[in-house]
Amino acid sequence: MARHVNGSSVPPERISPRPKDDTTSAVVHVQAQDTDRIRIKNRRKRYLDLHPEYIHGSNLELADPLLYDRLIRRFQSPAERQREGRERGYTGNLEADLMRSEAKLEALRHPDVNSAMAYKRAEDGSITGVEADREERAGSKEEGRARWVEFMRQRFLRGEDGDFEYEVVDESEEYDDRGEEEQRHLEAYLARQSEEYLGEGGPRGETGVQDF
Repeated sequence: MARHVNGSSVPPERISPRPKDDTTSAVVHVQAQDTDRIRIKNRRKRYLDLHPEYIHGSNLELADPLLYDRLIRRFQSPAERQREGRERGYTGNLEADLMRSEAKLEALRHPDVNSAMAYKRAEDGSITGVEADREERAGSKEEGRARWVEFMRQRFLRGEDGDFEYEVVDESEEYDDRGEEEQRHLEAYLARQSEEYLGEGGPRGETGVQDF
């Protein structure tokens, strides 16, 4: 059907389609990226729920030797340290001791003003930590463990474990919440429909009303 412009009839084949709204396409693209990030984060959360041993493994001290020393080791009894040492084995203990020593030396040479701990060299040559901010101090073994677990969870969710193969989790539907996935698929579908709808000009003419 011909469209009327300024009182003249214009054949349909001569009416140029409204160009696609680049802003709308960009918004939809950003929404898709956000959806992917949320999906990946949820899959990682699900992995941790199914594999609690990831956080409680003794080798994870290497993730942050100084923080582990402050939140976990300081509350351990000699028997607990011995048990942890047996779990790591001879090589694991050497690696943990080396990493801890190097971390303390680095903290001594390059103090972090935002750190809750300050490090100094004792008379016997060893490097010891002194709490610079007592408000940041874990008050109990349970609190220290809870803070360590939260640190490890957030580190994993951010993808900062260089030894973990994240693609095994990130690309696996095994770790999806089906209800959330269905909702995201619906939202993505509606976003695509909106993009096509607006890109074609919608049902509106130049005055906001369909022109015939």
